[in-house]
Amino acid sequence: MIARVLKTKLLEMTSKFPIVTLTGPRQSGKSTLLRASFPGYQYVSLEDPDQRLLATDDPRGFLATYSDKTIIDEAQRVPLLFSYIQTHVDAENREGMYLLAGSHNFLLMESISQSLAGRTAVLKLLPFSRRELEEGGILPRTIDQEILQGAYPRLYDKHISPNDFYPYYLQTYVERDVRLMKNIGDLSKFIRFLKLCAGRIGQLLNISSLANDCGISVSAASSWVSVLEASYIGYLLKPDFNNYAKRLVKTPKLYFYDTGLACSLLDIRTAEQVSTHFLRGGLFENLVINEFVKQAYHQGESPNLSFWRDSTGNEVDLLHTVGEKQYAFEIKSGATYSPDFFKGISKWANLSRTPPGQCFAIYTGEKSFKTSKGEIISFKDNIPVYSP
Repeated sequence: MIARVLKTKLLEMTSKFPIVTLTGPRQSGKSTLLRASFPGYQYVSLEDPDQRLLATDDPRGFLATYSDKTIIDEAQRVPLLFSYIQTHVDAENREGMYLLAGSHNFLLMESISQSLAGRTAVLKLLPFSRRELEEGGILPRTIDQEILQGAYPRLYDKHISPNDFYPYYLQTYVERDVRLMKNIGDLSKFIRFLKLCAGRIGQLLNISSLANDCGISVSAASSWVSVLEASYIGYLLKPDFNNYAKRLVKTPKLYFYDTGLACSLLDIRTAEQVSTHFLRGGLFENLVINEFVKQAYHQGESPNLSFWRDSTGNEVDLLHTVGEKQYAFEIKSGATYSPDFFKGISKWANLSRTPPGQCFAIYTGEKSFKTSKGEIISFKDNIPVYSP
């Protein structure tokens, strides 16, 4: 089993809270991590119809059977159970009683906020980070292959081709998860919506244009974007609102939690197609930003990330806020350094009075080095991580 960075935080929180909730995309390795980290715990999945029926019809009997040291998978399938769990853990008053796992963030968090607020730590597990792939000796040989393959554990554990994995993943996601969260009548339109979103990776999110191209209302498009966020398919990167005396863009950008899934939606089937695709720059940008997102979530923190763009087109791809400092990153898919890498960052740095030591450009070249305007980082090296 590949060691997961989140395990350290998971063990820590289990010693402090009666319940620890682990959420994240379907197939990100939640059940595997929980069962490997807590071998002495019982395991029950509410995907099992019999167990779900017992938990629904006789929640007290269910908790009598699983009274302590239990992993409850897909817990959001029986929202009623959360109130009974609350009463039970309050009466017992012990740490590490239950480990809950679920793939639907909206449904899970809704149940938690109603019944378990203050009683559970909530952690997020995403697909493998680059560090985990590298330390496990399974990092793809090229960046284009890395973009194509994505990072879902099952791809590596079972040696499945991404061309076989992702279509079935999408089918399961649309037919089960989407219908569970949202009453979407025309699933073919939702699949078209997913493909259109993939074609807009790294771009400012124009909901009206997206709705028009998909043939749905603007309100439906907004609602479906929320579905993508709640089910860990996509996320929005918000713009930075520090005004620095310039008119700023206030529209978020759209990214996917996994580039392999995005490639499948774009009908990209080989690494060679990635290398020549018109969206390669956006896919590489997505890959890099995902690393920042994973670094935060796998340490039990929320990512404090944004981008900056003014009305004249000056832009910084990624701002990482740590305490009172901001670190700026330009992300380029090219392998040859150009002074233009720092064009947008230099404009932002002058306005925000940020020193060159907090300015970076990440590219696909072999060497990392420093310049007078900031540091050039090869994506093959470790991305700098800063803590408060």
